[in-house]
Amino acid sequence: MRRIAEANGVRVKAYAGTTGVLLAFDVESAKRSGLLGFGICRETLSGRYAGRINWLQGSLDFPGTSKGPSELLATNVAPIQKFRWSDYAVYPGTRYAYRVYPVYPKGRAPVTGSNRRLYLKEGPVVAVDTQDFQGEDAIIFNRAVASSQAFSRRFPDLDEEIQQAKEAGTLGSKSLPQRALDWLSRGMVERIESFLEQAEDSSWAIDLAIYEYHLPRLHQAMVDAAERGAKIRIVYHAKKDDKATLENEHRLHDPEIPGAALFPRVTTAIMHNKFVILSRILSDGSRQPVAVLAGSTNWTENGCYRQANVVHITRNPAILENYARMYETLLATLSNRRSTKYAINRDNVIPTSPERFGGFSPRSNLADIGAIADLIGRAKRDVIFSTAFRLRDEIADALLGSPHDAILRMGVQNSSSSRITGIHRDRTAHFTAAALLPGGLEGWLKETTAGQRGNIRVHTKAVVIDVTSDLPMIISGSHNFSTNASRNNDENYLIIRRDIDVADVYLCEIMRIYDHYRFRYSARERIRAGEPTAPPSLSGDDNWCEEYFKEGSLKNLDRLRFAGY
Repeated sequence: MRRIAEANGVRVKAYAGTTGVLLAFDVESAKRSGLLGFGICRETLSGRYAGRINWLQGSLDFPGTSKGPSELLATNVAPIQKFRWSDYAVYPGTRYAYRVYPVYPKGRAPVTGSNRRLYLKEGPVVAVDTQDFQGEDAIIFNRAVASSQAFSRRFPDLDEEIQQAKEAGTLGSKSLPQRALDWLSRGMVERIESFLEQAEDSSWAIDLAIYEYHLPRLHQAMVDAAERGAKIRIVYHAKKDDKATLENEHRLHDPEIPGAALFPRVTTAIMHNKFVILSRILSDGSRQPVAVLAGSTNWTENGCYRQANVVHITRNPAILENYARMYETLLATLSNRRSTKYAINRDNVIPTSPERFGGFSPRSNLADIGAIADLIGRAKRDVIFSTAFRLRDEIADALLGSPHDAILRMGVQNSSSSRITGIHRDRTAHFTAAALLPGGLEGWLKETTAGQRGNIRVHTKAVVIDVTSDLPMIISGSHNFSTNASRNNDENYLIIRRDIDVADVYLCEIMRIYDHYRFRYSARERIRAGEPTAPPSLSGDDNWCEEYFKEGSLKNLDRLRFAGY
């Protein structure tokens, strides 16, 4: 959901996702003189922590302080000097009120750490509800490696232990405790488990199509469902002498899933799907789908904890029909990719103006690539994206657009082999998005993912188009927007238009990943340029905001789009 509030020359627009709220600001010209930034106070209005009031925090301070690099400061003493800020310390299905204070100096002297005389003026208050998991769509992103700094603050004992193991040369054999993995999952694994738990008895069925089926915890959830009487079918990636296949077949039988029908799918490429259909068994024995769980997440430790991924549950009837038909097609064409492609070409035509659509591949003539590139190319305001592997040129061209065009373009691309290795606001400033830092959680990740399939940081494959408008569109799934994904692999993806709530979840989480890696890139570039490596500091006067009001600048476009102009 999103809300706008204005007061005393300050405007705030809030976009509420499931586990994040993005706040965008604007100020009238007369209020910019002396502006030092914004203080943001959050009050929890519902749920377990109702009545709690907190100042949001930032990592920068005014010059001349002794603040540690990982220390956070409340924004009433170290204001936010940006026109967009996000809060990721929120819970699903909870109501919050944000009070925004424009901050000014007391006196004319520039503010420093030793001269911190600030005046907070009253500003607007905006109340929003984070999204829960009860609606037609329920979406959750894990924390994954993009939470590395927060990991160090939350688990200082583990951070120190990892460093000691690295120095001793024993890091490769180290594993994280379950409490840390649960935090990295941020409820993703629990959400998959609760989805499967809905199959309460023999009147339910679970149909799973999965590329990598390796996580014991999720396998146990399938075993439990079968023991309750649920009818289970599993189509899984299978290929001779393939590591993923060997692990799939080991896990599927350790222990056995009572009564499950297992179908190895052998293709010339990979069975890259990761979706589950939950159905009721009708009196005639047929299955009536009630929900689909899809997204980018493999059932592996990598997928659930290390890589940035999404799980998207939908109950939309049109999409359920798409997925149910596709599952039967997979069963009917287990080892005949040509028949699969023919059926998809015939039965799964992508609409030119889709509202809600479940799409699949392989296809002929790169039809999905052309259709998706066309949808991206029709953007009028913004394109926000997260991609993982080398992109088809048609997709890359659509995401990049033209230099200095009117579209705000912000995204992360994991693969350095693509022409897009990250992009900042538009194609005039590229960056590499997914490099690992050498220490802490990421030092451990580097060791534990070595030699494994999926040794990447960003695995989410999603594009959000015109998200700051009232007509947003999201494209999200297993599809990597690549040649193989279109021509050869078994893939699936969702296209959802006009659903602001769905778009806001994707916006908040893709921007979390984007902002993390953009900050990381900027720090690295300063080091390469030989600039001082000390962390940046806040401006002691209002010079920081000039670029946000400079006609034609990227920051100006950022401010205008997110503030809703």
